[in-house]
Amino acid sequence: MNKEDGARRYVLGHEAMCRMGATDVLIAGMRGLGVEIAKNVTLSGVKSVTIQDEGLTTWLDLSSQFFLNESHLGQNRAVSSLDQLSALNPHVHVSANSGPLTEDLLLGFQVVVLTDSSLDDQMRFGSFCHSNGIKFIVADTKGLCGQLFCDFGEHFEVLDSDGEMPVSAMIGHITKAVSGVVFCDQKHGFHDGFRVSFSEVHGMTELNNAGPLEIQVIDAYSFSIGDTSGFSAYEHGGLVTEVKQPEVLTFKPLQQALSDPQLIVMTDYGKITRHQNLHLAFQALHGFVKEQERLPKPWSESDADLLVSMVTQLEDEDVVRCFSYTSQGDLAPVNAFIGGLAAQEVMKACSGKFTPLKQWLYFDALECLPEDHEGMKEQLTQSSCSLKDTRYDGQISVFGSDFQERLLRQKYFLVGAGAIGCEILKNFASIGLGAGEGGRVIITDMDSIERSNLNRQFLFRSQDIGRQKSEVAAQAVRRMNPQMNIEAHQNRLDPESEQVYGHHFFMGLDGVVAALDNIEARVYLDGRCVQHQKPMLEGGTLGAKGHTLVVVPHLTESYGPGKSNSDDAIPLCTLKNFPHRIEHTLQWARDRFEWLFKQAPESVNLYLRSSAGFLERTLSLGEAEALEILEGVWSSLKSRPARWEDCVAWARCQWEAVYNNDITQLLHCFPPRQLTSSGLPFWSGTKRCPHPLTFDPGNTTHMDYVTAAANLYGQIYGIMGGTRDHVAIRAVLENVCVPRFTPTSSVKIHVTDEEMEDEKKKGSEDAGKARLDQLKEQLSSFPVDSLAMQTHPIDFEKDDDSNFHMDYTVAASNLRAENYDIPAADRLQSKRIAGRIIPAIATTTAAVAGLMCLELYKLVQGHKKITSYRSAYVNMAVMLFQLFHPSSPQRFTVAGKEYTLWDDFLVEGRCEGQQEMTLEELVKYIKDRSSLEVSALFCGSALLYDVHSGHQDRLQLSVSDVVKLVTKAEIPHHKHMLELVPSFAEDEDCDTVPCIRYLL
Repeated sequence: MNKEDGARRYVLGHEAMCRMGATDVLIAGMRGLGVEIAKNVTLSGVKSVTIQDEGLTTWLDLSSQFFLNESHLGQNRAVSSLDQLSALNPHVHVSANSGPLTEDLLLGFQVVVLTDSSLDDQMRFGSFCHSNGIKFIVADTKGLCGQLFCDFGEHFEVLDSDGEMPVSAMIGHITKAVSGVVFCDQKHGFHDGFRVSFSEVHGMTELNNAGPLEIQVIDAYSFSIGDTSGFSAYEHGGLVTEVKQPEVLTFKPLQQALSDPQLIVMTDYGKITRHQNLHLAFQALHGFVKEQERLPKPWSESDADLLVSMVTQLEDEDVVRCFSYTSQGDLAPVNAFIGGLAAQEVMKACSGKFTPLKQWLYFDALECLPEDHEGMKEQLTQSSCSLKDTRYDGQISVFGSDFQERLLRQKYFLVGAGAIGCEILKNFASIGLGAGEGGRVIITDMDSIERSNLNRQFLFRSQDIGRQKSEVAAQAVRRMNPQMNIEAHQNRLDPESEQVYGHHFFMGLDGVVAALDNIEARVYLDGRCVQHQKPMLEGGTLGAKGHTLVVVPHLTESYGPGKSNSDDAIPLCTLKNFPHRIEHTLQWARDRFEWLFKQAPESVNLYLRSSAGFLERTLSLGEAEALEILEGVWSSLKSRPARWEDCVAWARCQWEAVYNNDITQLLHCFPPRQLTSSGLPFWSGTKRCPHPLTFDPGNTTHMDYVTAAANLYGQIYGIMGGTRDHVAIRAVLENVCVPRFTPTSSVKIHVTDEEMEDEKKKGSEDAGKARLDQLKEQLSSFPVDSLAMQTHPIDFEKDDDSNFHMDYTVAASNLRAENYDIPAADRLQSKRIAGRIIPAIATTTAAVAGLMCLELYKLVQGHKKITSYRSAYVNMAVMLFQLFHPSSPQRFTVAGKEYTLWDDFLVEGRCEGQQEMTLEELVKYIKDRSSLEVSALFCGSALLYDVHSGHQDRLQLSVSDVVKLVTKAEIPHHKHMLELVPSFAEDEDCDTVPCIRYLL
């Protein structure tokens, strides 16, 4: 597996990727939509992509064909795009064909995509592909509208309809009976009729090879599986997993599906009738082009009249008219959305993964046009939307030249240059956002480029690995559009960077785009946008799923506070002693890696630099934590390896300590048949009774652990001679003496985190304090050579298969899983979990970025109606689209007057060089402005003023002096605004009140 394939394999799976790697794809038409599809398909990892186009580059192409520029005018589009498409993925062969599209050409491919094609060609080649077993896709965009059609033949097998992980559950017990019942340790999630398989069952081992069994659910924790009376008695362990059944679909050829469109996938349930109108309008447009040998002219009433007359069964004339007015347009965001969907269908056709489109999909974003329809006809005319021979002609033909000028002058802040950020930037370059005088785009991302980024962050190439994402992305965007005014920053967006992104920075922006991968950063950025009354576009993806959110000041709700999610921290006691899922053993393995190979060596170096200072800081952490750190330092100093054989011996002893001794001690404290105080088995439910392992040099996993641990240990100390040769390492192991271990009753093992915290609060036992004193004495008397004894801490890196990091993590996790009878995870699954990888694919990120930039059009136009905006949830695995109006902001009442989160009291603390406002003047200002009496005032958690607490002496101080007095800290020089939260005498019990934004 090449390293760039990782994230795709997490989404699609190994088998699907192998099927894709054997597929040849033809994409006909290399305008904006065609290149978007080709880009996504090339990144997906098929065997080959052939791009075909007889056409020559025109000015209209440059508005969305991001691999073409002015130097390509008059040259073949396919040939001109070849080099840049080829550079996207070295594992995919990309070729260009500038000749005509013929049936003989089609025979060399398993999947064919037609874009920007005539209806005659669609029907001719669609019929040919259907007859010859070639998967056939038609994709088309016209202005603000898009169309997609799929024909995968009469017998297409879907191997995995939704891509969701099969439902599985840990087994607690299985009865031996005529109607055997399986009891699970947690809610199983199965339904009647599910077929399931069993693995890792001990005792009733017949189930492990029984094949899929149909179940009948009894309750949330149990189900029956039929006759188990003839099986062995169940002992322990086991995993039961849903077995997904393939589904066979039948598709109609295009000609038949045109006249009988039984299924049109809804992309917006508020436009159900419009989808049917677009189906007819696209067909009529083909007739118009055939008759007139051109598309309708932008905003031409006569051409719109003609197209309307050609549509049969017309239900909504306005839709068809707007379709005609804008059909010559070529818009990057629309192409990004439809291109993402079309490429996803190519992947489905290649792999059988996910449910394909059956068979039509229509999309429009006509609400991007001006809200005032009467004013729209005055503003958008044939003259204002005529072609100007500029790179923005495809956009001007839809929105007019005045709107293009507004786009060029915009100032936007993009946070994040990852997968979505790259797609957003590509769209910015195409539409010209910030590319004019006074306009600019600022992008910040603190990360550097990793190899695993390359399959979905398409602005980056292998030669960029290690460079800053924001810098490389900015350079790539300038190559796409040299007019772009773009600044690249490498700052994390948090309170620490407010000296850069302060009040003046935000007030100079027109809007903000969040392309972030974590909730905390989104919440923080959202708060800054609310504070400065700026709109925000936000989007995210997870595999084939994606979402978008548009935040408009005073019109919509904000992103809001962080919501709790499934990524809650795993209890420490679960990690240390009671794991029951592979996620637990992987987190434990990652923690072990961090401690052994990074934190402990770092502590040694800190001690060597300043022993006295290190001891002082460490002891201040508390006795339990200090004991662990100093034990690590002492062990590293006194047992420092001198040669490679010492590293192997250390690794072997580590294996014994962790997988045998620790488990033996745990079972000594809690024997297998131990009962709780209530008389129930201690080892039950999620507590899986472990068993010690015996080291076996013939066991690959055992040797993988020793090999990886020994090599990493050697790297820390600069020991040469490491090897992957198991034979050579086994020879060293023959001379390793492993100390005998005897469990003791004096060891205290905590069952819950609460018990552990209570123990810490009580303080260490005398033995712990004595050991701490002993360690301090041993360290102070140990001779050190600060230079010679320096260690080399290791930062975890998941993407380098030669560095032993994942070798150690996988082996360490799977051995611990074996201790607890937890099914092991393969390297790919382990890498995703341990590396905390968010599965992402280019198709979803392209589609989400397209939807976000369509909302950008509305923000720049200044749309005032909430019904004009769309937030979205999409699941491209099952072609589910939910485009919906964003929610209005919640209203709250203070003293009978309604407010929202967008309402505040903006106060200038120092006007026109005068002295700063006193606290008394601030209170009076608020009362004069709102008729509300301030009874208390907070800055963060600090109480600045309370009318009932004798703070009258503070009223004569300036507001900033009161803040400094109460917080006992200076206000940072870069801070230009204080956010103060009042309490009002008229309604002191209000949970929510408008805040005071006080400009210093």
